[in-house]
Amino acid sequence: MTRRFEVGPMLVALGAIVLLVSLFLDWYVSLTAWEAFEVVELMLAALAVAALVVAAGLLLPDVEYLERRWLPAISLGVVVLVCAALVDPPPAAGDATPESGVWLAFAAALVMLAGTVLTFGKVSFAVAVEGREHRERVAVVDHRKDTTETAAVKES
Repeated sequence: MTRRFEVGPMLVALGAIVLLVSLFLDWYVSLTAWEAFEVVELMLAALAVAALVVAAGLLLPDVEYLERRWLPAISLGVVVLVCAALVDPPPAAGDATPESGVWLAFAAALVMLAGTVLTFGKVSFAVAVEGREHRERVAVVDHRKDTTETAAVKES
């Protein structure tokens, strides 16, 4: 049995998971996204969960709860929110420089965007997973003498 996994939805799911993880890392000095923002972190978390649901529906059609047409809006929303956080830090951060959490969220947003483009693009990348073929026994082959690389093994 051959099963195809599209790379686009997998990238979207990976980016959404990384985005959720980045919300718990330091975004500005010692402030996480949950401490630095008032509403943006909730919007990012909701968009990440929505992207995961859409990606799961694309990978497993039996689990489709949201239509795939929402994926571009979700990805663009994440990119806009993260870029806005980079350009204009929240008041709680003051003049602090962006830390690893913001950059990880930015990378996750770009991965989600790339996954969305691959999902809707005319060129598709997929990973095919095939089942293992079982070896069939053939009488002629099974009754041969054992050999080495150069000659038959002599029986004593």
